[in-house]
Amino acid sequence: MSPASGWIGPSGPTARLVTPRTPTPPIARLAGDTPASEATVTTAANPRVSFGFRSDDTEPEVLSADAVVDLAAARHDSGIDDVLGRLDAELVGLEPVKTRIAEIAALLLVDRMRARFGIDAVQPTLHMCFTGNPGTGKTTVALRMADLLHRLGYLRRGHLVSVTRDDLVGEYVGHTAPKTKEVIKRAMGGVLFIDEAYYLYKVENERDYGSEAIEILLQVMENNRDDLVVILAGYADKMDQFFSANPGMQSRIAHHISFPDYTVDELGQIAALMSEAMGYGFSEEAASVFGDYLRLRVDQPWFANARSVRNALERARLRHARRLLAQPGAVGLAELSTIEPADLLSSRVFDGGEGQVPR
Repeated sequence: MSPASGWIGPSGPTARLVTPRTPTPPIARLAGDTPASEATVTTAANPRVSFGFRSDDTEPEVLSADAVVDLAAARHDSGIDDVLGRLDAELVGLEPVKTRIAEIAALLLVDRMRARFGIDAVQPTLHMCFTGNPGTGKTTVALRMADLLHRLGYLRRGHLVSVTRDDLVGEYVGHTAPKTKEVIKRAMGGVLFIDEAYYLYKVENERDYGSEAIEILLQVMENNRDDLVVILAGYADKMDQFFSANPGMQSRIAHHISFPDYTVDELGQIAALMSEAMGYGFSEEAASVFGDYLRLRVDQPWFANARSVRNALERARLRHARRLLAQPGAVGLAELSTIEPADLLSSRVFDGGEGQVPR
């Protein structure tokens, strides 16, 4: 980590993001372009210290070879258990993903302790690729990863900037580089999450400007890897094709994490958590009907895991509200907050519904 690295503002080196309004001192070139304020630089006044320690940390004294460190205390002080706990609470299932994230956290913490003994470790490459179908929690995990890396001192800000091709690639000559660099500028010190990253490269279009964005990303991923983590995300097969066509990108990705689809039981748990957050609950009969809904829905087109569950609940709320307004008499809290079978059975997913598109 280069804790003192950051944006160069009019008054000199800082560790924060600024938008310069006056000329700035010359700094490192970004992706071969003319010097720009969105690059980082190391100078005598802006030194690099051991990675794993943020700019607001005082770099500890080197321990003697016979000293010991308390890993449990270091783990507690880092706050990584809070992040992992939130991840576990927010996402049902995904045990392989959670295990991999915990392993990365453990490695980084151990590396930080090794640095205490003066072991000159190289900044680890933390760029990642998340593959899986829509609605499997990739963005949520990326957000928690940004928080985790900040707590461990590997990122100075720990925020997440989520983008797609449209945020990076321009529509005419000279438009792509400024767009891409502006996104990188916002992401510095945190995580840049590029969803459906394979759309950056369109082999069938020789005049496509996506390759220019890729070239800039490649250089920044290498030269600024101590101040930016890039996470690419998308379908596994399309990401494989993307890496085959862009081996330089493949070589910069250290961690490939696969997100499995949720099981029907896990989708039911997700529905219970979502409905509770909305202030609703299922009656016993409705819970059984929703289980039937899920078993049918997972095999139908355009299924998107947790996103489809959320959409189903939103439509159930609409039917629930309409049903209440249509019935005479007063209603209480139980009626206002309980989903019944009638709010689900009119879905097109069931044979009695109309139309072909699952709803």
